[in-house]
Amino acid sequence: MGPGVITANVDNDAGGITTYSLAGANYGYTLLWSLVPITFALIIIQEMCNRMGVVTGKGLSDLIREKFGVKMTFYIMLLILVTNFGNIMSEFAGVAASAELFGISKFIAIPMSAFIVWYMVVKGTYRSVEKIFLVACVFYVSYLITGFLVNPPWHQIYREFVRPSISFETGYLMMLVAVIGTTIAPWMQFYQQSSVAEKGIKIEDYKYSRMDVIVGSIGVNVVAFFIIVVCGTVLFQGSGFTPIQTAGDAARVLKPLAGDYSSYLFAFGLLNASLFAASILPLSTAYSVSESFGWETGVNKNFAEAPQFYILYSLLIVLGASVVLFPIPLIKIMWLTQFINGLVLPFVLAAMLIIINDKKIMGEYSNTRLFNYLTIACIGGISLLSFLLVIGSI
Repeated sequence: MGPGVITANVDNDAGGITTYSLAGANYGYTLLWSLVPITFALIIIQEMCNRMGVVTGKGLSDLIREKFGVKMTFYIMLLILVTNFGNIMSEFAGVAASAELFGISKFIAIPMSAFIVWYMVVKGTYRSVEKIFLVACVFYVSYLITGFLVNPPWHQIYREFVRPSISFETGYLMMLVAVIGTTIAPWMQFYQQSSVAEKGIKIEDYKYSRMDVIVGSIGVNVVAFFIIVVCGTVLFQGSGFTPIQTAGDAARVLKPLAGDYSSYLFAFGLLNASLFAASILPLSTAYSVSESFGWETGVNKNFAEAPQFYILYSLLIVLGASVVLFPIPLIKIMWLTQFINGLVLPFVLAAMLIIINDKKIMGEYSNTRLFNYLTIACIGGISLLSFLLVIGSI
């Protein structure tokens, strides 16, 4: 247990929380239904990564390079590097926004946060780092508590969840695409498989590892549910409603409308999520790029054993944190990263499907016919939505 829960929870990062906050603020509870198919798709996709990591003991970048060659791997990694760097900047921006709500300047919060996440990974072992990440997962409960503090109309939420009033208005459809797009991102597949491989999970323990994926995929969407509920209750057509652009705005607006506790809990959740993701995203990128070039990787190795891995990890943190200290068009950068995610994700999912059906690689653990049908349906739906997200971003 561990990699599945951690990977899923990191998906509720600053960008994810912002998306769910906007969904609740602009459309109330009408998008809650979408979390059910999202959970189903997330379980299917992450389970495949998990299974490949357990069976082969290799990361996804390794397998893509071996199966499709260096050239294709290089182009995928280039896009992953660009989009992940954009996401890393947004995580440090989330740290700044949440810290300022507690009266801490970003010029103090960002360098301190960057040093903490860097030191934790560089000086830790896989076992110690995983324990810290699992503790960070627990703090997402702040959103559940906030959900009850704002006294939502549960009967109306139940009605919207079970019998949703789906709209075909352009704004609603684009928000639906954004909610789905923010939940399933390419970095997740690479990090999930790399962490499973480094942890060294054996095939006889796979049933626990699979449960880890299921628990994580359900848990992350429970948190998303409560974020939408909070913003749908307080900010959707409410008195004193103020338009929001970020999760930091949501926490700030909650204070006069729902009280100090709700505002501070929401802000604390954002701070925890941003710090958490600011640790994982550079780590995921370092794993992916290093594996694709055949370099040594892993938190269990020291700098002398995996120099490229640690140099890349350090550079991503230093550059990502430094850029956010200056005024930059962060909203445009976040849209650009979503645009690139939308381009890359279908190719990554298609490559996974080909690899997991290769008997030479997976043996008896390749996909069944039923699982292939379900996976193809998920990939088709996600690819269509990714395409729509690309068009919407343009």
